[in-house]
Amino acid sequence: MSDTATGLLLVNLGTPDAPRAREVRRYLREFLSDPRVIDLPAPARWLLLHLFILPTRPRRAAEAYAKVWTEAGSPLLFHGEALASALRGRLSPEMPVALGMRYGNPSIASALAELADAGVRRIVVLPLFPQYSEAATGSALVRVREVAAGRPESLELIEINDFYAHPGFASAWRSVAAPRIARFEPDHVLFSYHGLPERQIRSHDSARHCLRQPDCCEAPAAATRGCYRAQCFATTRILTEALCLDPTRTLTAFQSRLGRTPWITPHTDVVIPELHAQGVRRLAILCPSFVADCLETIEEIGIRAREQWQTLGGEALELIPCPNSDPVWVDAVETLARTAAEPAR
Repeated sequence: MSDTATGLLLVNLGTPDAPRAREVRRYLREFLSDPRVIDLPAPARWLLLHLFILPTRPRRAAEAYAKVWTEAGSPLLFHGEALASALRGRLSPEMPVALGMRYGNPSIASALAELADAGVRRIVVLPLFPQYSEAATGSALVRVREVAAGRPESLELIEINDFYAHPGFASAWRSVAAPRIARFEPDHVLFSYHGLPERQIRSHDSARHCLRQPDCCEAPAAATRGCYRAQCFATTRILTEALCLDPTRTLTAFQSRLGRTPWITPHTDVVIPELHAQGVRRLAILCPSFVADCLETIEEIGIRAREQWQTLGGEALELIPCPNSDPVWVDAVETLARTAAEPAR
């Protein structure tokens, strides 16, 4: 293979090696030590992590991971491997494909080594986060650059920052979600995205627009172009149209908040009882800030949110799976990679 060959690096967040407290503690230590994830001064981040989070959270998190773990291992990992395998069938040997995790294994370093050993010198880097945030996409790209800079060969990186507006993303969700929604016949569809602290939104708001008004993200505007929260609302609009849903029977919310600092709203666990109080009894939930099912979708929504709904007296709650390795999603990633790899004109 020519040493100018182009490869594809898929990057996702990561997962513990096993659903046990020791492995989860190691994973959380790496994850939460990242200043882009907990964006506090280093001494405050160290104290928060070692005095409050690591003494107790690994055991609870391990119990949650055990609920989603399968014989194939972590869902995030085996779905990622399935996607990479399907893409190899489409792209290799022309464009070798590797999977790396920002935290845990397989590491970004091992994935870059795999591509470099295959003769790749140009790499399309695709963080598997549809909307851009510094905590996820930004951190992944910074780590890829750091590892690439430390390798003996010169590597050209072609970075994809977001893809929520790419037609293939909507097509993949339509392929997965439309038949399930048709069968389930929900009263309402909730789009639940991973949350972020408000300070992380404000810290990248050069236009001083974000979070000034309750509806600041709901309409497209130049001031919100790079805002994670605005991209999530835009994703809801795109998928509502792609799925032929009634916009008055959809809602956007944010899950997975941690700690006492303010996180972006509305919160999923607060919205759910509000929907029940409004008369909703059959609720479908999509999680379009993820492309692979994981702890946050299967356990947080598929188990905990369903239990919350049942306790409220709701009739049924349906978690719609992520695209995972659906063939239409494989098509979309192939298109993203090939388009990015084309020489600039």
